[in-house]
Amino acid sequence: MFNKNEGVIDRLIRVIFAEVFFLLAWFWFGGAVQIVFYILGFVMLVTAITGFCGLYKIFGINTNKIIKKISKVVFAVFTIIFLIIAVAGSYYSNFFTRKLFLEDFNVMNNYYKQTLFNTGQEKRPESIANYDKLVSEYASFSKKYSNYHPRIIANDRNFNSDLTKVSVLILNLKDKVYTGDLKEAHTNFEDVRPIFQDMLKRNGFSMLAVYLVDFHDSMEEVIAEADKKNSAGVIETYVDANDKLVTVEEAANDDEIKAIRNNLETLLNLAKSGDAEILSAKAAELKSSFVKVYLKRG
Repeated sequence: MFNKNEGVIDRLIRVIFAEVFFLLAWFWFGGAVQIVFYILGFVMLVTAITGFCGLYKIFGINTNKIIKKISKVVFAVFTIIFLIIAVAGSYYSNFFTRKLFLEDFNVMNNYYKQTLFNTGQEKRPESIANYDKLVSEYASFSKKYSNYHPRIIANDRNFNSDLTKVSVLILNLKDKVYTGDLKEAHTNFEDVRPIFQDMLKRNGFSMLAVYLVDFHDSMEEVIAEADKKNSAGVIETYVDANDKLVTVEEAANDDEIKAIRNNLETLLNLAKSGDAEILSAKAAELKSSFVKVYLKRG
C-alpha cells in the first residue's frame, strides 16, 4: 500500500528506539506517561517492520535512497546492541527502580519508627515532631506510588488499598499524639507495622526489616511475661521468639544482633533458675538492644 521510505539503518535504529521506549514504559513509568511510551514504542516498531514513515511522506524524506543494504558485520553490531540493551536495560531498570522504591519507603518508614518509639516512651514533643514529619513524608510517598507502580509492585492489587488504610490510621491518631494518651497512640501505631510487613513480603522484599518485625511481635510476648514476673510464661513464649530470631540471624548476625541473642538467652536462663524478680530489668535490656537495631536497620 505504501512505498518504503526508510533505509535499513533507519529501520534498525527504530527497532532500538522501540526497545528503549518499551523498557522505559515497563519499568519506569505509570499512568498516562506509561501509555505514551508504549505508543511511541509501538509506532517505532511498526514503522521499522513496514519500512514506511508517515512523517517522512509529509516532509518528503526518503532514507531508503541512501542505504538499501548493509553488511553482515553492521547487522551483527546492531544485534549485539539490541541484546545488550535488552539484558542490561532490564537488569539495571529492575535494580534501580527497586532501590529507589526502598529508599523512598525507608525515608517515610524511619519517621514512622521514630513516632512509634517516642509514643511508646511517652515523649510528647518528640512524638509530635516525628508525627508531623511522618504525615508529610507518607503523603508524598502515597501520592507518588498510588499513581506510579514500578515493576516490583506492579502486580500488587492490594497496594493502593493498603496505602489508604495506613493513611487513615496515621491521620486518625493526630489528637492522641498531640494531646491524648501516648501509650494508647503507641498501641494504635502498632497496627501500621503488619500492613507494611505484608506489603513488603508479598512483593518479594527479603529484607532484614521484615524479619525484625516478625521477631518483635514474639519478643513483646516474652517481655510481657517477664514484666509479670511469670517465669513459666517467659519459657513458653521464648520458643516462638527464638525461632523468629534464628531467621534474623540468618539474614545478619553481627555484634548488634548477637546482643539481642545474648539478652534473650539470659532472660530464658533467669526464668529457668527462678530469678523472677530481675526478669523485668533484663527484659528492658532485651528491648533496648532490639530498638537499637530496629531504628538503624529495620
